[in-house]
Amino acid sequence: MTAKIRHLNPATLAAPRGYTHVVETVGPGRIVYISGQLGLDVGGKLVGQANDFRAQASQVFENLKTALAEVGATFADIVKTTNYLTDLSHLPVLREVRAGYLPDTNPPASTLIQIGALAVPGALLEIEAIVALPASVPARPRAAAAAARPKARKSAARKSPKAPASKTRKKRNRK
Repeated sequence: MTAKIRHLNPATLAAPRGYTHVVETVGPGRIVYISGQLGLDVGGKLVGQANDFRAQASQVFENLKTALAEVGATFADIVKTTNYLTDLSHLPVLREVRAGYLPDTNPPASTLIQIGALAVPGALLEIEAIVALPASVPARPRAAAAAARPKARKSAARKSPKAPASKTRKKRNRK
């Protein structure tokens, strides 16, 4: 059974532009919280040239797309976003880029905040999302999950000097 989602824009509030005033979810389902995404590529580097808001915004939405796919969701499943900008003059570009990702009908509830700086020097925006999904968790093939993650470097500190248990047992059995 899927959670019911209602998008409401009361007539007594100003008409929203690119978001919904009230989003209600009812019923069994999953709520997924996606941490704020910056305009970082998979290597952790800020995309675009210095102060390239459009490049960063596009990367932020691509990162959200990746995070959504991890839980079997799409942009249509987002019920709330919080947008942090270091300069509100970028709002028209944010709206333009966002329109290419979020649905035209029933967009999520949204909050926009201007802040002095973000955690990564040079970052111009960060967006976090809340997602409502059906209660069942879709199965995800292990190969796809492994391929989606960057390979971690093996550290010498992680290697154990002890032999695996199976080899140890064989040595004991030979005595």
